[in-house]
Amino acid sequence: MIQEVMRQLPAGPAQQAIGYPTLFALVALGSLVPVVPTGALVSSAAVVAFHQTSPFALLVVFVVAAAAAFLGDVCLYWLGQRGVRSKNGSKWLRAISGRAAPELLARAQRKLDEQSGTVLVLSRLVPAGRIPVMLACLLGRMPLRRFARGDVPACLAWAATYQLIGILGGSLFPEPWQGVVAAVALTLLISGAPALWRRLRRVGAAGSSTQDT
Repeated sequence: MIQEVMRQLPAGPAQQAIGYPTLFALVALGSLVPVVPTGALVSSAAVVAFHQTSPFALLVVFVVAAAAAFLGDVCLYWLGQRGVRSKNGSKWLRAISGRAAPELLARAQRKLDEQSGTVLVLSRLVPAGRIPVMLACLLGRMPLRRFARGDVPACLAWAATYQLIGILGGSLFPEPWQGVVAAVALTLLISGAPALWRRLRRVGAAGSSTQDT
Protein backbone atom coordinates (compact mmCIF):
# COMPACT_ATOMS: atom_id res chain seq x y z
CA MET A 1 0.00 0.00 0.00
CA ILE A 2 2.78 2.46 0.87
CA GLN A 3 4.44 1.66 -2.44
CA GLU A 4 1.24 2.47 -4.32
CA VAL A 5 0.87 5.79 -2.51
CA MET A 6 4.44 6.77 -3.36
CA ARG A 7 3.82 6.01 -7.04
CA GLN A 8 0.77 8.26 -7.08
CA LEU A 9 2.53 11.25 -5.51
CA PRO A 10 2.97 14.09 -8.02
CA ALA A 11 6.54 14.93 -8.98
CA GLY A 12 8.11 17.99 -10.49
CA PRO A 13 8.57 21.70 -9.66
CA ALA A 14 5.21 22.05 -7.91
CA GLN A 15 6.02 19.24 -5.47
CA GLN A 16 9.48 20.70 -4.84
CA ALA A 17 8.04 24.18 -4.28
CA ILE A 18 5.90 22.76 -1.49
CA GLY A 19 8.42 20.25 -0.16
CA TYR A 20 11.45 22.49 0.38
CA PRO A 21 9.65 25.20 2.40
CA THR A 22 7.97 22.47 4.43
CA LEU A 23 11.34 20.83 5.11
CA PHE A 24 12.77 24.20 6.17
CA ALA A 25 9.85 24.94 8.49
CA LEU A 26 9.88 21.50 10.13
CA VAL A 27 13.64 21.42 10.69
CA ALA A 28 13.60 24.94 12.15
CA LEU A 29 10.67 24.00 14.38
CA GLY A 30 12.40 20.80 15.44
CA SER A 31 15.46 22.80 16.47
CA LEU A 32 13.26 24.90 18.74
CA VAL A 33 10.90 22.24 20.10
CA PRO A 34 11.89 18.56 20.39
CA VAL A 35 8.71 17.20 18.82
CA VAL A 36 10.01 16.82 15.26
CA PRO A 37 12.68 14.18 14.42
CA THR A 38 14.77 16.53 12.28
CA GLY A 39 17.44 13.96 11.43
CA ALA A 40 14.83 11.58 10.06
CA LEU A 41 13.29 14.42 8.06
CA VAL A 42 16.58 15.30 6.39
CA SER A 43 17.40 11.66 5.66
CA SER A 44 13.94 11.08 4.16
CA ALA A 45 14.22 14.20 1.99
CA ALA A 46 17.65 13.04 0.84
CA VAL A 47 16.22 9.66 -0.20
CA VAL A 48 13.56 11.35 -2.32
CA ALA A 49 16.12 13.76 -3.80
CA PHE A 50 18.43 10.85 -4.61
CA HIS A 51 15.75 9.29 -6.80
CA GLN A 52 14.96 12.51 -8.64
CA THR A 53 16.41 13.34 -12.04
CA SER A 54 17.57 16.81 -11.02
CA PRO A 55 21.30 16.87 -10.16
CA PHE A 56 20.73 19.79 -7.80
CA ALA A 57 18.03 18.17 -5.65
CA LEU A 58 20.48 16.82 -3.07
CA LEU A 59 22.30 20.16 -2.91
CA VAL A 60 19.05 22.01 -2.27
CA VAL A 61 18.09 19.57 0.50
CA PHE A 62 21.51 20.09 2.11
CA VAL A 63 21.31 23.90 1.97
CA VAL A 64 17.71 24.01 3.20
CA ALA A 65 18.36 21.62 6.10
CA ALA A 66 21.54 23.38 7.24
CA ALA A 67 19.98 26.84 7.01
CA ALA A 68 16.86 25.77 8.92
CA ALA A 69 18.90 24.08 11.66
CA PHE A 70 21.05 27.20 12.01
CA LEU A 71 18.03 29.48 12.22
CA GLY A 72 16.41 27.27 14.85
CA ASP A 73 19.59 27.08 16.92
CA VAL A 74 20.17 30.83 16.84
CA CYS A 75 16.56 31.59 17.76
CA LEU A 76 16.64 29.12 20.65
CA TYR A 77 19.95 30.53 21.89
CA TRP A 78 18.62 34.09 21.69
CA LEU A 79 15.54 33.10 23.67
CA GLY A 80 17.77 31.34 26.21
CA GLN A 81 19.91 34.46 26.55
CA ARG A 82 16.85 36.47 27.47
CA GLY A 83 16.19 34.00 30.26
CA VAL A 84 19.78 34.18 31.53
CA ARG A 85 19.64 37.98 31.68
CA SER A 86 16.25 38.03 33.38
CA LYS A 87 16.09 37.83 37.15
CA ASN A 88 13.19 35.40 37.03
CA GLY A 89 14.50 33.43 34.07
CA SER A 90 12.14 32.44 31.27
CA LYS A 91 10.12 29.46 30.10
CA TRP A 92 12.58 28.91 27.25
CA LEU A 93 15.56 28.76 29.61
CA ARG A 94 13.67 26.37 31.89
CA ALA A 95 12.74 24.26 28.88
CA ILE A 96 16.38 24.08 27.76
CA SER A 97 17.52 23.25 31.29
CA GLY A 98 14.89 20.54 31.62
CA ARG A 99 16.10 18.87 28.42
CA ALA A 100 19.76 18.72 29.53
CA ALA A 101 20.81 15.81 31.73
CA PRO A 102 23.00 17.04 34.63
CA GLU A 103 25.89 14.70 33.82
CA LEU A 104 25.85 15.74 30.16
CA LEU A 105 25.75 19.42 31.13
CA ALA A 106 28.77 19.03 33.43
CA ARG A 107 30.70 17.22 30.69
CA ALA A 108 29.76 19.89 28.15
CA GLN A 109 30.96 22.67 30.44
CA ARG A 110 34.34 20.97 30.88
CA LYS A 111 34.76 20.38 27.16
CA LEU A 112 33.62 23.89 26.31
CA ASP A 113 36.42 25.39 28.38
CA GLU A 114 38.98 23.36 26.43
CA GLN A 115 37.83 23.72 22.80
CA SER A 116 34.53 25.50 22.18
CA GLY A 117 34.54 25.29 18.37
CA THR A 118 35.00 21.53 18.20
CA VAL A 119 32.46 20.95 20.95
CA LEU A 120 29.79 22.92 19.09
CA VAL A 121 30.32 20.84 15.96
CA LEU A 122 30.26 17.55 17.87
CA SER A 123 27.18 18.60 19.83
CA ARG A 124 25.17 18.57 16.63
CA LEU A 125 26.50 15.16 15.59
CA VAL A 126 26.23 13.36 18.93
CA PRO A 127 22.62 12.39 19.80
CA ALA A 128 21.30 14.39 22.77
CA GLY A 129 24.45 16.51 22.73
CA ARG A 130 23.11 19.78 21.31
CA ILE A 131 21.02 21.01 24.26
CA PRO A 132 23.62 20.40 27.05
CA VAL A 133 26.28 22.24 25.02
CA MET A 134 23.89 25.08 24.24
CA LEU A 135 22.98 25.38 27.92
CA ALA A 136 26.67 25.36 28.85
CA CYS A 137 27.23 28.21 26.37
CA LEU A 138 24.33 30.13 27.88
CA LEU A 139 25.53 29.68 31.45
CA GLY A 140 29.04 30.67 30.33
CA ARG A 141 27.60 33.90 28.85
CA MET A 142 28.91 33.18 25.36
CA PRO A 143 27.88 36.04 23.03
CA LEU A 144 25.30 35.22 20.38
CA ARG A 145 27.67 36.20 17.58
CA ARG A 146 30.35 33.81 18.81
CA PHE A 147 27.82 31.01 19.22
CA ALA A 148 26.51 31.63 15.70
CA ARG A 149 30.02 31.43 14.21
CA GLY A 150 30.59 28.06 15.84
CA ASP A 151 27.12 26.82 14.94
CA VAL A 152 27.58 27.33 11.19
CA PRO A 153 30.03 24.41 10.72
CA ALA A 154 28.01 22.38 13.23
CA CYS A 155 24.82 22.69 11.18
CA LEU A 156 26.68 22.01 7.92
CA ALA A 157 28.21 18.84 9.37
CA TRP A 158 24.85 17.76 10.80
CA ALA A 159 23.02 18.25 7.50
CA ALA A 160 25.75 16.41 5.59
CA THR A 161 25.72 13.46 8.01
CA TYR A 162 21.98 12.85 7.87
CA GLN A 163 21.92 13.43 4.14
CA LEU A 164 24.55 10.73 3.72
CA ILE A 165 22.30 8.38 5.70
CA GLY A 166 19.50 9.19 3.29
CA ILE A 167 21.73 8.67 0.24
CA LEU A 168 22.76 5.30 1.65
CA GLY A 169 19.13 4.30 2.13
CA GLY A 170 18.23 5.53 -1.34
CA SER A 171 21.06 3.61 -2.99
CA LEU A 172 20.21 0.32 -1.30
CA PHE A 173 16.58 0.13 -2.42
CA PRO A 174 14.96 0.62 -5.83
CA GLU A 175 11.84 2.36 -4.52
CA PRO A 176 11.98 5.72 -2.65
CA TRP A 177 9.57 4.60 0.07
CA GLN A 178 11.84 1.66 0.94
CA GLY A 179 14.82 3.98 1.33
CA VAL A 180 12.74 6.38 3.44
CA VAL A 181 11.73 3.57 5.82
CA ALA A 182 15.35 2.42 6.13
CA ALA A 183 16.67 5.96 6.67
CA VAL A 184 14.04 6.79 9.30
CA ALA A 185 14.67 3.53 11.15
CA LEU A 186 18.43 4.15 11.17
CA THR A 187 18.17 7.77 12.34
CA LEU A 188 15.74 6.87 15.12
CA LEU A 189 18.05 4.06 16.21
CA ILE A 190 21.03 6.43 16.29
CA SER A 191 19.15 9.12 18.20
CA GLY A 192 17.66 6.70 20.74
CA ALA A 193 20.76 4.63 21.43
CA PRO A 194 22.44 7.03 23.95
CA ALA A 195 19.27 7.39 26.04
CA LEU A 196 18.79 3.62 26.07
CA TRP A 197 22.43 3.11 27.10
CA ARG A 198 22.14 5.62 29.96
CA ARG A 199 18.96 3.93 31.17
CA LEU A 200 20.60 0.51 31.13
CA ARG A 201 23.58 1.88 33.06
CA ARG A 202 21.29 3.35 35.71
CA VAL A 203 19.40 0.08 36.03
CA GLY A 204 22.69 -1.81 36.31
CA ALA A 205 24.02 0.60 38.92
CA ALA A 206 20.81 0.35 40.92
CA GLY A 207 21.01 -3.46 40.78
CA SER A 208 24.60 -3.43 41.97
CA SER A 209 23.82 -1.14 44.90
CA THR A 210 20.90 -3.36 45.90
CA GLN A 211 23.10 -6.45 45.91
CA ASP A 212 25.75 -4.66 47.98
CA THR A 213 23.22 -3.84 50.66
